Amino acid sequence: MKAILVGLALALSPMAHAQLEKPDVHIAVGGKTALYYLPLTITERLGYFKDEGLNVRISDFPGGTRSLEAVVGGSADVVAGAYEHTINMQARKQSFQAFVITGAAPQITVAISSKLAAQYKSPKDLKGLKVGISAPGSSTNMVINYLAAQGGLKPTDFAVIGIGAGATVVAAVDQGRVDVISQTDPAVTMLEKAGKVKVIAETRTPEGTAKIFGGPMPAASLYAPMDFIRKNPNTVQALVNATVRALRWMQDASPQQILATVPEEYLLGDKAMYLFAFNNVRAAYSKDGYFPEAGAKTTLKALASFNPAVKPEAINLAQTYTNEFVRKAHAKLDKKK
Repeated sequence: MKAILVGLALALSPMAHAQLEKPDVHIAVGGKTALYYLPLTITERLGYFKDEGLNVRISDFPGGTRSLEAVVGGSADVVAGAYEHTINMQARKQSFQAFVITGAAPQITVAISSKLAAQYKSPKDLKGLKVGISAPGSSTNMVINYLAAQGGLKPTDFAVIGIGAGATVVAAVDQGRVDVISQTDPAVTMLEKAGKVKVIAETRTPEGTAKIFGGPMPAASLYAPMDFIRKNPNTVQALVNATVRALRWMQDASPQQILATVPEEYLLGDKAMYLFAFNNVRAAYSKDGYFPEAGAKTTLKALASFNPAVKPEAINLAQTYTNEFVRKAHAKLDKKK
């Protein structure tokens, strides 16, 4: 009888999470040290996943395509990555859905080596150059493809080289292995401030994003195979609850609080530069986790402009994302106030 009462007390406890179908969740991410994935790091470091009863393991890969491959191959459950991959996967007849957005803008900057800056006048001048991206097929690859298309170039008109993210980006530029980078911060800011590169296009802000893409462009998100979401709705809800809580925390957090939460190695040896880079991209984080319908349309248009496999008429955008879990997360947080 005593055991039954203890079990009942635990079940009624606010910390009880027996309803979770899969408390052990493996998230694959491509370049976790980048500011692009700061909300994921914040959620993890502040213990918000644990508060939802989740035991989250995060594996870091060189780029978004590699993390997606981990989920497709079954070694991970959820991808922390660019929303656009759900559209690309649907074009390949594979159903993936994004369920919370953390990036309202891609935060990706295209910059050319200062040694070549004088000869760059427009995107057509990218022809024949070596472009350092995080990994082939990643969001950094998408941005350079789209920019080049504005100059009438095809993805085969320049060379893309996977150089990862963070410190490896700085090394690639220093060693002269790339002429151009399509990358995230803080690496780009460090190179820019050191006078080693000149920015030619950026999506660090919603304004900069609209200038390139003509509208809002959803970026970092959590997404998974539709089958996983259908089988584990409570687990997905817990992931979203934790993420939305982190996004709200970030709205009020001071730069110093951000700095105190991020692992030391993410700062690339320069706290002041990291904070400067963070302030550069602060407007690029989602405030609430909701996907804008206009953003999904912008993404589809951008992908279709250079990828013939993506045919707008064959894509069901409504299936590539959902705001259902985000709505419930806000309702839960508002109830606690």
